[in-house]
Amino acid sequence: MFIIDCPWCGARDLSEFSYGGEAHIDRPEKSETMSDAEWAEFVFMRTNPKGVLAERWNHAAGCRRWFNMLRNTATDDILGVYRMGEKPPKVEARLPATPSGEAPIGSGNDAVKVMQPDDGPVDKNDQEAGH
Repeated sequence: MFIIDCPWCGARDLSEFSYGGEAHIDRPEKSETMSDAEWAEFVFMRTNPKGVLAERWNHAAGCRRWFNMLRNTATDDILGVYRMGEKPPKVEARLPATPSGEAPIGSGNDAVKVMQPDDGPVDKNDQEAGH
């Protein structure tokens, strides 16, 4: 059973809540002047980290109020719940090892950091010669 602690009603089952997406995303002030590409960026692009994510939730089958939650997306642990307009609590989250037992590397964007060659740029002539 997945329990969410509503800031007003207390601990309740997940079935009473509705997910509202990533928290702390401000709607553009002059959206009518945005290009289609800019609007699509606002509507669809989110951070999607492996680790702590601030989310919006609604207690749909209870008080019907919106609140924010900090959740570790890698472990599904709920790290903190806070009301709209409040600052998120300070939390720490551990990332589990990958299925192969390697150390976690974070989101896909972090993969670029660990895949950089140690010796700097590779010379094309060395690649062709098999070095």
